[in-house]
Amino acid sequence: MKTVTGLFDNYDDASYAVDELEAAGVPASDISIVANNSSGWYGEDRSEAAEDAAGGAGIGAVVGGAGGLLTGLGIMAIPGVGPVVAAGWLAATAVGALAGAAVGGAAGGIIGALTDAGVPESDAHVYAEGIRRGGTLVTAKVADELVPSVEQILSQSRSVDVAERRRDYEAGGWTGFDADAGDYTPDEIERDRARDGNRL
Repeated sequence: MKTVTGLFDNYDDASYAVDELEAAGVPASDISIVANNSSGWYGEDRSEAAEDAAGGAGIGAVVGGAGGLLTGLGIMAIPGVGPVVAAGWLAATAVGALAGAAVGGAAGGIIGALTDAGVPESDAHVYAEGIRRGGTLVTAKVADELVPSVEQILSQSRSVDVAERRRDYEAGGWTGFDADAGDYTPDEIERDRARDGNRL
């Protein structure tokens, strides 16, 4: 199994990629999606199950569901990233890491989950920062023979060039994901989207 990951500036593009992965035969249990929710865009559409999952310590996620991964979206909070909408194995792993982590070290949950799954740490930092800045992460664990088709699906679905995004972040003084950084506000997210030509 290999972990293949795509970062998207637009939730709709990420959602389309998830649908394409499922149509290509990747089980929903092997796909994960984590999307920034600082503007509360998902709040009005929360299911009762998602509300139950969000209870207790402000952390919760509904993972996987009958009818595809996207029917199992829930809300959780990741320190340094902020409020997110998430489903799948990455969300479950990050929540588990957060539940057992000390305050201040909890944000390692998403970085740790990605690196444990085989994502290079430098890329994991870009992915976490990308979510913090309003993006959506799609991650799939796939058998080696499916890797080329999954990579093609993610690259054809308007995903971000990670190396280019790292350079953009570094040009602004960024040195890596900081769990203690403040959450990005909706206004800051919109400012980045307006400045960055490949964001929609």
